[in-house]
Amino acid sequence: MVTAHLEPVDGATRIARLLVDLAEQHPDLAIAERAVNGQPRLVAQHGGATVTVFAFDIAAGRITRIWAARNPDKLRPWASG
Repeated sequence: MVTAHLEPVDGATRIARLLVDLAEQHPDLAIAERAVNGQPRLVAQHGGATVTVFAFDIAAGRITRIWAARNPDKLRPWASG
């Protein structure tokens, strides 16, 4: 079973705090940058398994929304990295 925030996390400061907390709780989490169809993605792996894929909406050179996929069924295409 995976957990996820059920409500959106808004604002740069709150998002940054959430990501810092995540990094502190999981220091062995590896994050790699990937591009899919020309769009940026971050792939988080724990113990070699993909656990989250982050996608971004970008406008005027700034991130406006971050989408996080954590459902193992949706992560299957990312399993090989």
